[in-house]
Amino acid sequence: MTSTDNTPVPDYANGLRMDGRGIVLLGAGQGIGRQAAHALSACGARVLCVDLVPDLAKEVAAEVDGVPWVGDVTSRAEVERLRAEADGLIGGIDGVVDIIGMARYAELSELGDDLWNWHFDIVLRHAYLALQVLTPAMAARGGGAVAVVASVSGLSSAPLHAAYGAAKAGLMSLVRSAAVELGPKRIRVNAVAPGVVWTPRVSNLLGPEGEAVQIENTPLHRVALPADIASALLFLMSDLASFVTGQTLVVDGGVTSKFPFPMPFLDRPTDAG
Repeated sequence: MTSTDNTPVPDYANGLRMDGRGIVLLGAGQGIGRQAAHALSACGARVLCVDLVPDLAKEVAAEVDGVPWVGDVTSRAEVERLRAEADGLIGGIDGVVDIIGMARYAELSELGDDLWNWHFDIVLRHAYLALQVLTPAMAARGGGAVAVVASVSGLSSAPLHAAYGAAKAGLMSLVRSAAVELGPKRIRVNAVAPGVVWTPRVSNLLGPEGEAVQIENTPLHRVALPADIASALLFLMSDLASFVTGQTLVVDGGVTSKFPFPMPFLDRPTDAG
């Protein structure tokens, strides 16, 4: 029987290549940001390594043959400056990857307005500004891609994470809205939602005991590394994801898929139905 399928076969192996594309990486200095800088650069992108700390921006840029840029991207004026300078630094903006985010633990009853506002600035405001200020430059070049780091805390509850979870949920909602509005301009917008990621900051916070707890709780039986999240971001920024937009890709080793309660009775006979 002769096949009737003669549709073109893409060059899948080169689907991750980004040769010549200018990518703005917000929060490039360490952890997931540093790994994302390496991932994007390895696939040919020119990376503008944005960080609030000058030394971090310079160090990562030097590692990936990128360009450092220092500024506070929760400030509209700074993001507008970033847009104005990007052409001269990386030849134009073809994509944005936004890593920035942080949580401070507090019970809901103890949250003050300042801490609530801090979470929405550090989690959400920079993404809103990037989508509003930077994407017109991408549209003028024929389109591109945006990928942000969300969190499973925005999909389910986490202890002492009320403000952080609310801001991350807002971030994922913003991604969906932006995808619909920017799609006609050929701009894709997606998110990656990690669980606990073993960044230097998290390692210092939780230590070996915390790592053991995370390993035991994860179906894949290891902690997530920054490179795991960078790999997902790379996919979403690449042409392999050319028909993916408005999505949140959960990268948590299966934690949110498991039944949430420990069941120690499973190691002995039971007739429970």
